Amino acid sequence: MKGMLYDEAKIYVKGGDGGNGAVAFRREKFVPRGGPAGGNGGKGGDVYLVVDPHLNTLLPFHKQIHFKAENGKHGRGKNQHGRSGKDLYVPVPPGTLVYDAETGELLADLTTPGQKVRVARGGRGGRGNAAFKSSVRQAPRIAERGEPGEERWLRLELKLLADVGIVGVPNAGKSTLLSRVSNARPKIADYPFTTLQPNLGLVEVDGRDFVMADIPGLIEGAHAGAGLGHAFLKHVERCRVLIHLLNGDSPDPVGDYEAIQQELALFNPALAAKPQLVVYNKIDLPHARERWPEIAQTLKEKGVEEVMAISAVTGEGVREMLYRVLHMLDETPTTVVHHTTPMRVWRLSEEEDHFTVERDPESDAWIVRGTKVERLARMTNWDYYDAILRFQRILDRMGVTEALIKAGVRDGDTVRIGDVELIWSDEMRGDV
Repeated sequence: MKGMLYDEAKIYVKGGDGGNGAVAFRREKFVPRGGPAGGNGGKGGDVYLVVDPHLNTLLPFHKQIHFKAENGKHGRGKNQHGRSGKDLYVPVPPGTLVYDAETGELLADLTTPGQKVRVARGGRGGRGNAAFKSSVRQAPRIAERGEPGEERWLRLELKLLADVGIVGVPNAGKSTLLSRVSNARPKIADYPFTTLQPNLGLVEVDGRDFVMADIPGLIEGAHAGAGLGHAFLKHVERCRVLIHLLNGDSPDPVGDYEAIQQELALFNPALAAKPQLVVYNKIDLPHARERWPEIAQTLKEKGVEEVMAISAVTGEGVREMLYRVLHMLDETPTTVVHHTTPMRVWRLSEEEDHFTVERDPESDAWIVRGTKVERLARMTNWDYYDAILRFQRILDRMGVTEALIKAGVRDGDTVRIGDVELIWSDEMRGDV
């Protein structure tokens, strides 16, 4: 049943791969020895999540889970650089929390329409041979492959953004009230747990409007995850004002009130402290109306300052309730701190020069791991001898060659760097 909420999703995002650089030389008439003219590859597109106020669930991500930005185009001759890949913008509803699915780290808290965060960077374009020309190398036959785009799995979690949340026991009449006062049309039936996902509605009162959410019914133990408790309680955290709706047809409305208050406080003490209007519903029922004075008195004795009585079915008392809610919203700050963790953009580790060397006991190969060295191996074009020599020179400068020698690498040993497999040569030290 939890899957029906569509308030959680797991998606895969990948930045576009960079385009390959080109090896080319000028071939104009009367220029017998034209210089290098291979253009650079274009950068791969980035992947962004962007807040779309027209969305209110994560349902689209249960239909599509893979998102990949466009690759950069390859460089060409005559110094023509490849076009960069288009960025990919993935719309998410307001109130979306973005986590790294592997580490659990919170990456972003997306609340404002238009707010965006980059979650996968596109790869750099490879340089063409024109970029490698120097005073000592007039005709380099070398070009880089494009850098692969960054990729990762993300976990998305939605918390509703509503001004007012209606809480209460199952069957208190929350959905009926929401449908009466707003443009929402939730499914309504006369049995507990009718509402299995929160409903949002826009309420208009004398030219003013606010968003109201019907938070599904809570039961004892909800704070510990009983029933659908955890899934629903998190939505209450974002509401500025709560309407605590009491079921006038219940055997013990006051007991229901205390049970819900306890669940809110146990889940997050700040919830029970939110501005709250206690509303006794179903006074269209004769026995409920008859008990109203006694219920109101008992609640006031328990410290509830203001209690109102309504009938969500007939509309009695509802308008007065909405005016009171407006007044409470005016007294409540609109800026709510949703999360203490600031929004972050994913970036490569500052220690990307770091590498490790170890022996694989199964294959007996030497494994070199590290962000920079693996990226270098992916971007090296192994079709060109000059590119292989450049790769070897960079390994020497990084200290990888020395580390392999100290570790005990020998002539003919296999060395793996990322997806690239090399054969160690004492003469060439890394010849493929």
